[in-house]
Amino acid sequence: MATRGIQQLKKLNIRYCEVGGSSAAVRSYLKQSSPSSHLVNFARENPNVQIHVLPRNGHHPYIQGEYVTGQSKQICVKNADDKRIRSVMAMLRNSSGRKLVKLGGLAVRGDCPSVQGVWTPMLDLGTEPFEMKVVEG
Repeated sequence: MATRGIQQLKKLNIRYCEVGGSSAAVRSYLKQSSPSSHLVNFARENPNVQIHVLPRNGHHPYIQGEYVTGQSKQICVKNADDKRIRSVMAMLRNSSGRKLVKLGGLAVRGDCPSVQGVWTPMLDLGTEPFEMKVVEG
């Protein structure tokens, strides 16, 4: 995502295990060394993004995006396929890196929080006694 013409994603770290089974898809994604591989195309389309591929043995794989604002987002890609890895990289590229802020701050309150209405001591319920009618049939 670009804010005022500046691409927000600065660095993309791909961390994986060299022997772990949960990193098998990430290893196969990285081994695609053809000129038309998805990682090479991603690097060509985003020349201002640094891509670091680092092994981290004994841990599950993740992709981390570092942004111009100093914030970072980390998404686990354990047992993910190539399509999921591509979508995570695209999502990190398209996000701004800012923390989510709750707008408004107050909970939504209605005029009448109960379906039956609000009880007050001045509520007029009537003076007629309650009668129970039995219907035979």
